[in-house]
Amino acid sequence: MTATGPFRRRQRLLDGTDFRRVFQQSDPPRSSDAYLTLLARPDNGLGWPRIGLAIGRKVTLRAVGRNRIKRLARESFRAEQAALPPLDVVVLARPAAAAADNATLWASLARNWKRLRQRCGQSSSSPSESTATS
Repeated sequence: MTATGPFRRRQRLLDGTDFRRVFQQSDPPRSSDAYLTLLARPDNGLGWPRIGLAIGRKVTLRAVGRNRIKRLARESFRAEQAALPPLDVVVLARPAAAAADNATLWASLARNWKRLRQRCGQSSSSPSESTATS
């Protein structure tokens, strides 16, 4: 679960306009499971991927639980960003994510990143997968 490099401002969706561009697509590429949903807007025009986090109080009332999910999503994004095409991604959590342990959420994020890469036309290998096989 190691990430590479800091999480910079340019790697985040910063305002409502950025989020609306992802949400208002007619049929955005998405990946979902019992814990998370990832919505994407391919080809953001920037040359690098960006992430936005939408983890509401419906997921868990306690801020510490929401922050744990956000922290894991950011770490996972950092680990996967080199393998991602230039796209904007919004991570949405489901209530089951609050009860899941960190390893389960990390595996869920890895599966969802892989599906998004495939749906956006990228290969399915990631930096974490390639180092595990070498």
